[in-house]
Amino acid sequence: PPGARMRVGLTALTMAEYFRDVNEQDVLLFIDNIFRFVQAGSEVSALLGRMPSAVGYQPTLSTEMGTLQERITSTKEGSITSIQAVYVPADDLTDPAPATTFAHLDATTVLSRGLAAK
Repeated sequence: PPGARMRVGLTALTMAEYFRDVNEQDVLLFIDNIFRFVQAGSEVSALLGRMPSAVGYQPTLSTEMGTLQERITSTKEGSITSIQAVYVPADDLTDPAPATTFAHLDATTVLSRGLAAK
C-alpha cells in the first residue's frame, strides 16, 4: 500500500537518528530509490482527494521531501550521511520529483544511458 511505502524512508531515517543520537555513532544511510517515496506520496495524495500540481505530483511534494531530507544531518552526538539513488522519469532532470530531490543534495552524479549502452 502507498501509505506503508511512504513511511519506509522516514522509518529508516528514524532508525538512523537513533544510532546517531542515542548510540552517538556516525551513520551511512542508503536510500535505494527516493523516487519511490515521491511516487507513494503522490498515490496517498490522490487517495486523500487532493488536486495534483505540476505533472501530476502531489501539491505537498516539496514539504514531504524537505521533511525527509532535512533530517539527514550532523549533531554533536554523531552524523547521518546518505547515498541516494534517484530515478529520473524520461531522463528529464527538470521533472519536479528529481528537481525537488536534487535541491536538497550536496552532490550528484548523473549516469549516462549512452555510456552504459557501450
